Amino acid sequence: MSFARRLLWPLAPIYATGVACKNARYDAGHATVNKLAWPVISIGNLSSGGTGKTPMVLLLAELLRAQGYAVDVLSRGYGRQSQQMEQVDPSGSAARYGDEPLQMARRGWRVFVGADRYRAGLLSEQIAGQTAPAATKAVHLLDDGFQHRRLARTVDMVLLTARDWQDTLLPAGNLREPISALRRASVIVLREEDSALQPQILRRIGHPTPPPDFWILRRSVRLRPAGGGALPQRPLAFSAIARPQDFLRSLRTFGCNYAAASNFRDHHAYTAQDMQQLRQRAAAAQADGFVTTEKDAVKLTPALLAGLAPAGPLALAELHVELLDAPSALRNLLARL
Repeated sequence: MSFARRLLWPLAPIYATGVACKNARYDAGHATVNKLAWPVISIGNLSSGGTGKTPMVLLLAELLRAQGYAVDVLSRGYGRQSQQMEQVDPSGSAARYGDEPLQMARRGWRVFVGADRYRAGLLSEQIAGQTAPAATKAVHLLDDGFQHRRLARTVDMVLLTARDWQDTLLPAGNLREPISALRRASVIVLREEDSALQPQILRRIGHPTPPPDFWILRRSVRLRPAGGGALPQRPLAFSAIARPQDFLRSLRTFGCNYAAASNFRDHHAYTAQDMQQLRQRAAAAQADGFVTTEKDAVKLTPALLAGLAPAGPLALAELHVELLDAPSALRNLLARL
């Protein structure tokens, strides 16, 4: 824990009290909860970011589509400039829709953004009702929804990492809720390397009835050239994500020997000045190009990409997740629906 975080430690109990009071109101039925016509699967986490929710949403969408479901995604669209509730246009900008919603829309999914996810879901159901047969099976995926309890959900899926397990509550740490909140989870998703946490989690949350399902994910990173050309061999890595060290560690693990790294704050909106600084950093590190995440790439306009081009090509690091024992996991999920 950093020195600054240690100074904030006395505030953590105050934050914990606020979280407990909010959850107690929902648990007791004293807070309004809105219900959509379609089932809702919430994909969330306990921390303030960086557990890989977007790849999980994309994987789940593919699995459900293969089972005959029509799928959409409901997202707040964190960091976007617009306050409108609307469907994401894949040709639009991250400034309007948010980087992660735009990334998912460009993968071909129907994505709706709005601070009120209930109204966003109503909009989606209205549009779908005009174009799809009434008998169509459909489901909403609620992105980053574990703490958004105003919207009723059929399944609560929570991603957890070993780092979260060892963390503490905001503002001293990164946790938005304590580990005990996992009692609400229908499914707990762990990375393959963290799978040994299962018995410890059950002990911590008191073996609830019914017990949560555990899903185990295997992660991999694949590089592809952004412009269709050659891949850089010794790129400068840059990103604006919650946990840049995870990104850099993944690059090394899967064979990308980057020359140096530049990290920006999560959801940072890139500027022409940033591109100039990245070119200078690449030259100083003798890098032959750049590598960044898909989430970052959707924010790079043609003009910004042109600002990088003189220093070499750009590669995209695509994070892929594979669900171990997928048939069993999916069978249990469909039973919950």
